[in-house]
Amino acid sequence: MAATIKDIRSETGLGLATISKYLNGGNVRSENRQKIEEAIKKLDYHPNETARSLVTKRTRTIGFVVNNIASSFSGVLLQHASACLHDRGYGMMICDSNLDKKQEAESIRFCVEKQVDGILLIPVSKDPSPISSAEKGGIPVVLLDREIESDAFDCVVIDNSSAAERAVDYLIDCGHERIAVICSEEYTGNERFRGFRRSMEKAGIYVPEQYMYSGRTHSTELGYNSMKELLKLKDKPTAVLSTNYEVSLGVIMAINESGVKCPGDISLIGFDELILPMVMNPKLTLVAQPMEDIASEGVRILLQRIEEGKKFPPQKVSLYAALKEGESVRKISKL
Repeated sequence: MAATIKDIRSETGLGLATISKYLNGGNVRSENRQKIEEAIKKLDYHPNETARSLVTKRTRTIGFVVNNIASSFSGVLLQHASACLHDRGYGMMICDSNLDKKQEAESIRFCVEKQVDGILLIPVSKDPSPISSAEKGGIPVVLLDREIESDAFDCVVIDNSSAAERAVDYLIDCGHERIAVICSEEYTGNERFRGFRRSMEKAGIYVPEQYMYSGRTHSTELGYNSMKELLKLKDKPTAVLSTNYEVSLGVIMAINESGVKCPGDISLIGFDELILPMVMNPKLTLVAQPMEDIASEGVRILLQRIEEGKKFPPQKVSLYAALKEGESVRKISKL
């Protein structure tokens, strides 16, 4: 027969109120906490979460709705968020929007029906309408990686535009002027493209139309096909800014297949410090997003809203993404 809270009382000699306070995350004296934890271990006690949620009105579960679960970036954010939530005694329910706005709305509604305490969301688009079911249900939502066309939600992003501008400034400082860019039409792609244009305009460098490639979403195919086209040009670029990890995978596939040398024939800067920079030769110069910080900040804000009932205005946290020098950018001497 499963152990109950009364068995813990018998084992410890403590009152039910003290034991209940501990089990519900409250503070108890250290000696009492030790007694309770030893009793829980000895009795193999497991709390009745359903009964507890009826009392606390909380399930200690967070929904994480991802725009594309196949993305390496999303997987790393999930890993970091899960670790943060586990440390605070929360579980995580994962839903995939599969880059589809309708599926995103269904996933958020599913989380609401499962009575999650809050939702972390990597949005598919800038449209806020898929979040309406969470708003109506009074469930806090924190956006990660992307903003939407609403100021009603907390948001944790990086300084996308400035980060891309710093990357292109670096290429220009290395002597490059024929610089191409490959980006998506998603929020991060648009922001990074803005940074690219700002850096080039600041330097007074004209960018021909054939040096700018974009696609609906970040993907390996976008990087591969765009790089193939760039390498066909008579006046090829000397450097490329790849604005996403999957895009960089495709770019490098195209470079390797075409037999050109990086950085001898073409220089490259990418985004995201994931597996690729560790295995690529030469080592990739990249913009490193602070993945763990994005996840931990999102969890911190969300749990503040849930546990402390914080009524602060929605906030936007913009984290710094550092440029990490590798060996994929050639310095061009100016005569």
